[in-house]
Amino acid sequence: MKKFLAMLLTVTMLGGVLAGCGGGSTATPAPESSAPAESGAPETTPVETVDLTVGFMSNYGSLWSAITAEKKGYFAEEGLNVTLTGFDSGPNIIAAMESGSVNFGYIGDGAHKLCVQGNAAIIGLSHISNGDAVIGGPNVKTLEDLKGKTVAYSSGTSSETILTNALNSVGLTMSDIKAMDMDASAVVTAMLSGGVDACAIWSPQSLTIMDEMADATKLAENVDYSDISISLASWIAKPDYLEANRDVAVRFMRAIFKAMDYAAQEEHYEEVSQWVADYLALDVNAVLPQARGDAEWLTGKDVVAGIADGSVEGYYQLQQEMMVNSGAITAEEQRPVSEYVDMELMTEAGSY
Repeated sequence: MKKFLAMLLTVTMLGGVLAGCGGGSTATPAPESSAPAESGAPETTPVETVDLTVGFMSNYGSLWSAITAEKKGYFAEEGLNVTLTGFDSGPNIIAAMESGSVNFGYIGDGAHKLCVQGNAAIIGLSHISNGDAVIGGPNVKTLEDLKGKTVAYSSGTSSETILTNALNSVGLTMSDIKAMDMDASAVVTAMLSGGVDACAIWSPQSLTIMDEMADATKLAENVDYSDISISLASWIAKPDYLEANRDVAVRFMRAIFKAMDYAAQEEHYEEVSQWVADYLALDVNAVLPQARGDAEWLTGKDVVAGIADGSVEGYYQLQQEMMVNSGAITAEEQRPVSEYVDMELMTEAGSY
């Protein structure tokens, strides 16, 4: 994976010049200190405790930093009382934001097009994903075999992105297959029952299919297209909420960045996997493979350094170029990364 990140850094620096459950979990606010201030020391005003609802999806990549921020007390340090609420896709999290029921949320690669289109603002880069896969059933052993086959996917998500990249790599398009649009759980059911010939899906659903189908073949994953593609995961907020609550967003991302510093260390994978498994009521052995293979886990310091050297902007620029090439957005919908990715907020949040 370190080689994968190094390749992406090279590509995106070049790209930069071109111009991706349910139940709640609550963190306890940090107690205010009753100890008297030292003589001559400046008085500090305790931050206001804020209740937040945060949208996530039921996989390690969506929860790794949020669970760590709760368990390590980083949310509490920032005076944030966080309730996690589960969704099945990034677009549904954005829809919940529009209704006012979610303050911040996590999205995978595919939903980023809604940010380009102005539906949400990106307040934090989470990680670079390798958790998406195109999987063939017993009659599909190569990408070329997809032609004319029935393929399940979820539109507007990273599932669609990896499928488009895979098809394009062998000279095919969506019109060359019988594409069936469905939610993630339905994709798994259709694949395991033999209702479709192949599918495009993210982890952990991809892991479930590979584990339970002895004759399944992984045809493609994100890293296969690292020379032309990047799969990003981000934290987002509605632009109007962000404008009125910028300080809260900084506090939220500061807690997330501290959590990323901790959880990105390989020696903490098992601990964080156990936290995620406990929250999702799963066996840790179903979660740990995600920690070890689904992404290049960035630290908060990595993100801030990447903003300073231009590589983070390059990542999002390359992602936008991919959206145009795949038809996810039109050339006319392109806009400067700085208009929907808040680099200043991330830099401020990372100054701890």
